[in-house]
Amino acid sequence: MKRSVSVLLWVLVCFAIGAVASYMQSDALVEWYPYLNNSSLTPPAWVFPVAWSVLYLLMGISVGLLWGVRSIYSTILYLLFGMQLVLNFLWSVFFFYFRSPVLGIIDLVMLDIFVLLYFVGAYVVKRASALLVIPYLLWLAFATYLNLYIAIYN
Repeated sequence: MKRSVSVLLWVLVCFAIGAVASYMQSDALVEWYPYLNNSSLTPPAWVFPVAWSVLYLLMGISVGLLWGVRSIYSTILYLLFGMQLVLNFLWSVFFFYFRSPVLGIIDLVMLDIFVLLYFVGAYVVKRASALLVIPYLLWLAFATYLNLYIAIYN
C-alpha cells in the first residue's frame, strides 16, 4: 500500500510541475513559437502534450518505486531526480517565457546529464525504475536536437 501511495504522489508532483510549465508557455506558443524556423522533424503540436503526459507518468512511477528503498544511493537518486525535475521546469521558463533557445539548450544539456545519471543510479538500485526513464531519455535527446536546431537557425 505504501508503495502505491508514493507512486501516486510522485506522479501528481510530476504532473503539477508539467501543468505550471505548460501555463508559462501559453503566450509564447501563440506569439513567438509559430514564427520560428523549426526542423522538418518537429512533430505536430498535439504530440507534445500527449508525449509529456506519458513521460510525467513514467517519471513519477520511476521515482515512486524507488521511494523507501534502502540503498547507499537513495539520497543521491532523490537529489538527481529533484534536480532533473527543476531543470525540466526551467527549460519552459528559459525557452518559452524568456524566449531564449540558447538558455534552453544549455538547460537541456544539463537535464540530459542529470537524467542519465539518475538512470544509471536507478539501474543499480531498482532496474524497473531505470527502465521507466528510457522513453524520457530518448525524448530528451530528440528535444535537445529540436532546441539546438531552433537556436542555430533563428
